[in-house]
Amino acid sequence: MNDETGTHQDTPAGSPGTDAGTGTGPRPEPLRFFGTTWVNHDNGYTPRRLAAAAGSLAAAVVSCLILRFAYQGLQIADVGSFVTLLVIVMFAVCSALAFGHTWESFKKRPDPDRQASLRGLLGIGFVGSLLAYFFRSLTEAPGEKLHREEYETAMAQHEKRTTRRTGNPSKKRRRS
Repeated sequence: MNDETGTHQDTPAGSPGTDAGTGTGPRPEPLRFFGTTWVNHDNGYTPRRLAAAAGSLAAAVVSCLILRFAYQGLQIADVGSFVTLLVIVMFAVCSALAFGHTWESFKKRPDPDRQASLRGLLGIGFVGSLLAYFFRSLTEAPGEKLHREEYETAMAQHEKRTTRRTGNPSKKRRRS
């Protein structure tokens, strides 16, 4: 839980902790592949973003090649045009839905129950999820905007709480 500096590594945004730049206050939530480099765009943020974009695009291309082999397997098995068409439509629709769901999850936190119920669809439409990750990586770290809004809100709330208190309350004069 603590590293050698004594800071919490898995503390979510908005929870108390120490922040290297400000002393105390909420800590930014780390993003997959980016850690907390998204806060100040430092420590290799741009190369990481480019690597995430290239990696997700390469994974999508490889996935499409694997799907092409599956299609060729259906042709070799001679299952019929209806089954072949059904499989193609299934992967296309699931990929489109997975793209939309993944894209929306970068803007707002998905409901865990809905996420669990869509696990199969997202598994079938993995190409859509990879493409959504690729396109988002071109402009920002995937999920950065959502995390930045949450972090800035938590920082503003923390600032409001800490600036409201002034002086020692035990030395406060009583009204008579």
